[in-house]
Amino acid sequence: MFAVVALSLGTSASAASLTENFDGGVPAGWVKVNNSDPLGSTDWFQGNPLVFDSHQGAANSYVAANFNAGADVANISDWLILPTQVFNNGDKLSFFSRTADQSFWPDKLEVRFSAVGGNDVGHTSDSVGTFTTLLLTINPGQDLFEYPEQWTQFGATINGLSGATSGALAFRYVVEDGGPNGDYSNFIGIDTLQVSAVPEPSSYLMLGLGLGLIGVLRQRRARG
Repeated sequence: MFAVVALSLGTSASAASLTENFDGGVPAGWVKVNNSDPLGSTDWFQGNPLVFDSHQGAANSYVAANFNAGADVANISDWLILPTQVFNNGDKLSFFSRTADQSFWPDKLEVRFSAVGGNDVGHTSDSVGTFTTLLLTINPGQDLFEYPEQWTQFGATINGLSGATSGALAFRYVVEDGGPNGDYSNFIGIDTLQVSAVPEPSSYLMLGLGLGLIGVLRQRRARG
């Protein structure tokens, strides 16, 4: 009985944990903020199989952003913000992303973290609000054919926290000289996302105690 209790104590109810396949497009509780300048006609939306199919599931089972986030020639800054969760150092984010085939209008995507959570990204195309920690950039130089044209997995790890922290992750589709009349920005998708927590040291301790007690019980039964 004690072994079972020890094992259950090792699970943190507040640890960051999320799996999303975007079967219904942008999930409830996620926040979209489009700070593109000038502002376009779209933000993040359900994937379009006419451009490319999802990584897995139904053909439109992903989320996407495109050049229409800005108007004319624009500095695109189109945010998709995940719900606030409790994070610890070592927690991980993984996801798949891609752009359209033979894309001659390079795309760029940032993954950012706010150590206070919420959805404050400021109000201009240059602002990041509280999302000051840049975890990852796909195609930072907006180089031709450098954003993958096949679904590719990316990952980032949370570090630098002083302890358990209520924070939030965000995707930022950010392209300079973008929009329908710009030289950059086309269409990107995100799919098969997972946020996973690294077990706390106490979890390993409790797990070890639990497994040790199970071993002792088995030895006693064997001797009996």
